[in-house]
Amino acid sequence: MLASPTVDRVMVERRCAILATRSIKKEAKVAGLKLALAMIDLTTLEGKDSPEKVKSLCRKALRPFERDEEVLGERLPSVAAVCVYPSLVKVARSHLAGGPVKIASVATGFPSGQYPLAVRIRDVQLAVRDGADEIDMVINRGAFLAGRYKEVGKEIAEVVAACGPAHLKVILETGELETLDNVRRASDLALDHIRPGDFIKTSTGKVSPAATMPVTLVMLEAIRDRALVGENTAKSPFAPSGPVYGMKPAGGIRTAKSALQYLVLVRETLGGRWLTPELFRFGASTLLNDVLRQLVKEKTGVYTSWNDFAEA
Repeated sequence: MLASPTVDRVMVERRCAILATRSIKKEAKVAGLKLALAMIDLTTLEGKDSPEKVKSLCRKALRPFERDEEVLGERLPSVAAVCVYPSLVKVARSHLAGGPVKIASVATGFPSGQYPLAVRIRDVQLAVRDGADEIDMVINRGAFLAGRYKEVGKEIAEVVAACGPAHLKVILETGELETLDNVRRASDLALDHIRPGDFIKTSTGKVSPAATMPVTLVMLEAIRDRALVGENTAKSPFAPSGPVYGMKPAGGIRTAKSALQYLVLVRETLGGRWLTPELFRFGASTLLNDVLRQLVKEKTGVYTSWNDFAEA
C-alpha cells in the first residue's frame, strides 16, 4: 500500500461548503432528481425484516411512483438496486431476476465485521449463490485502527475472490475511523484490493455520523487519483486513463436537496463519467420519497402529501 496523502480538513470542508451553494436551474434540477432516483439502493436492514417487507420493497424499486405517468406525464426510472440481508436474497430474486433492478446483499458479519473470516467469506458465498448481483461488505475497523493494514487488505482480497461475478462495495464505516486521514488511508487500502467497477462506500447506516460531504469528497479524491494516474489531477478529470472505481455515500442523506449537492460534488471532482448508477449510488431509502415530492413540485408547482407515495 502506497503512503496516503495528508488531508487538509479545513480546505475539504471549505470546498464542500462552496459546492453546496451551487445554483441549479430548473431543467438541470429535474434531470438531477431523476438521476438521483436511478442511483438509489433501496434498503431494508432491520431485525424485523420479512419476506413480505422485501416483496413490498421490490415493488417500490421497480415502480417508485405508481401514478408517475398520470401526474408527471412520463414513466420514471427504477431505482438501482434493492439491498437486503443474505437470508432474503432469494425473496428479492423471485421478484427482480432479469429486470433492471440489481439485488444487493450486505455480508461479512454486517454491520460489525467482527465475525471469524471463514464465517464472513461463507456469508458472501451464500448470498452470491442465492442470486445477489452485488455484495456490500464491511471492513474490520478494529484491525484497521490498530494499524493491521495487511490483514485488512488480505480480507478484502478474499472477499473479492468469494464474490465471483458479483460486484463488491467495501464499507469503510467512516464514522468510526476518527479522522479524514484515516478515511483516505482506508479508501486507498480498499482500492488497492478491489477490481475496477467495484465500489468504496462510506457507512453501514448503523453508526453516526454516516455519510457527510467532507468524507465523501476525500473518498472521491482517492478514486480520482487512481483514475488519473500519471496525469495532473488538478485539471478537470473528464478523461480517466487509469482504473475506474465507484462510490456510494450511505446513511443520513434524506433530502432531494442533499442528493443534488452530492451530484455536484461528484461532477466537480470526477467528471460526468461518474454520473451513472454504474459508478455512483446513494444508500438512502428515505431519500426516495423526497425526490418524488420534488419532481411533482417541479411539474405541478405544488408539494404533494407523503401519503401519495407507497411505503416500501
